Amino acid sequence: MNALRAFLARSPVLARVAPFAVFVLLTLCQGWFGEAGKYWFYAAKTVVGAVLVWASWPLVTELRINFSLAAVLVGAAVFGLWIGTESTWTTQSGLWAKLGLATTLGLAPKVWNPHEYFGQDSALAWGMVLIRLFGSTVVVPPIEEVFYRSFLYRYLINPDFTSVPLGRFALGPFVLTALVFGFAHREWFAGILCAAAYQGLVIWKNRLGDAIAAHAVTNLLLGIWVVMRGQWQFW
Repeated sequence: MNALRAFLARSPVLARVAPFAVFVLLTLCQGWFGEAGKYWFYAAKTVVGAVLVWASWPLVTELRINFSLAAVLVGAAVFGLWIGTESTWTTQSGLWAKLGLATTLGLAPKVWNPHEYFGQDSALAWGMVLIRLFGSTVVVPPIEEVFYRSFLYRYLINPDFTSVPLGRFALGPFVLTALVFGFAHREWFAGILCAAAYQGLVIWKNRLGDAIAAHAVTNLLLGIWVVMRGQWQFW
């Protein structure tokens, strides 16, 4: 842990980008090793991501969690948007299919449902569900919010991003960050709205912790919805 923390401490960029980059790389690996890879690599990236968050915690001063009322309300509202805006064109596969590019881009939908692979209500299937709930609620929010809101948004304003207050508004970086975040997710339209809400929360509060909390609330509610309603396409 000390060696990892010393590595991340080499620069403010490394401390904020490396955890995200490793997490994305492991996410890409989920599609390289067959059906089983989707689940085992998710478990692996959850563990690795948790270690990276712990290692970067003392290095990224804005990496704190603030469960304010605003954070909870924004998180719940974004959850509502996420499940309420789904249509044939608001997902990546649907959008590119309408443009005739889905096959070319290889964007056929891939549902993450461990009950189908490991057996309905099997212990391993439920174990994977719990890992996914933990990963999406505890690990993903700090990694993504630090990258998108603390690093990318401010870097687009000024490469010396640590000199840019979290509460500063700049239209171009605001829109571009929302677009990048949105198209990094299956539900691109909801992702754009989600990014705008989280970024607005950061700007309003002039701190990152509320957005991390809101993101956690959104993902927890979404995870519960997926499991209770069987809406596995959201995972």
